[in-house]
Amino acid sequence: MLRCLSTYLFLRHRLNPGLLDRIAAHPVEAVEVFAARQHFDYTDREHVQELAGWFKSHTLTAWSLHAPLFPDREMGRAGAPAVNLLHPEKSRRIDAMDEMKRALETAELIPFQNMIVDLGERGDSWSQRTLEHALTALEHLDAFAQPLGVRVLVENLTNEPTTPEHLIEILTVGHLKRIGVCLDLGHAYRTVGIDAAIQTLGSRVRSVHVHDNHGTRDEHLWPGEGTIDWKRAVDAVKALESKPAVVLEVDSSLSAAPGFSLDRVDASLALFD
Repeated sequence: MLRCLSTYLFLRHRLNPGLLDRIAAHPVEAVEVFAARQHFDYTDREHVQELAGWFKSHTLTAWSLHAPLFPDREMGRAGAPAVNLLHPEKSRRIDAMDEMKRALETAELIPFQNMIVDLGERGDSWSQRTLEHALTALEHLDAFAQPLGVRVLVENLTNEPTTPEHLIEILTVGHLKRIGVCLDLGHAYRTVGIDAAIQTLGSRVRSVHVHDNHGTRDEHLWPGEGTIDWKRAVDAVKALESKPAVVLEVDSSLSAAPGFSLDRVDASLALFD
């Protein structure tokens, strides 16, 4: 399985060649770039070109791009609305799609293979209208992503629209055969359970987000610092027929902790050896 690090770990810093050099110095084969403007400014052509030049001259793969969650540089703390493809208001859904497409356009220069998409926000409920909004959004994104060589992967969150059962319903009803799933182990642990999520999502899983928690909050801890049974989780992931990429997605606060070292990344990904 491909060993990958999400740049979410460095969300408080601007993504630059020096930071990518640090990551590439470790046994990490690929990165998932987190599209937050203060970190990766997908609207800044010079910034995108700088990173594109780095990827062209290095072997580290641009495995995926995590779609933006907010359209500002403060992750919504100043009041900017979340990027929500399922919002009841049409204008909000249109704004969300525009923001997603701005980020996705960077694949013209940086060879991202996948785009991780969150459907809705925490607390969003499931209904026939939600299903219709999800189908419309994913069909549109898939049509936009395909010429760029990017596959859309939807992520299981902790809201009703993205339970494993509802994700499969969306993909099946819409005949969305190109779209896969990013299985987030931390989110699955807090909801239906990792074993149940894998059993439902099965062959649709193309990528796996790895982080830990204590079952009550989305803490994004290092594996082993929460209460997930990692031996059981790893065995379940390894049993998947499709052999997904393994993406370590721990919180940005951990990179500022005393004694932080990227060696911790190596140890976390080594769980899946």
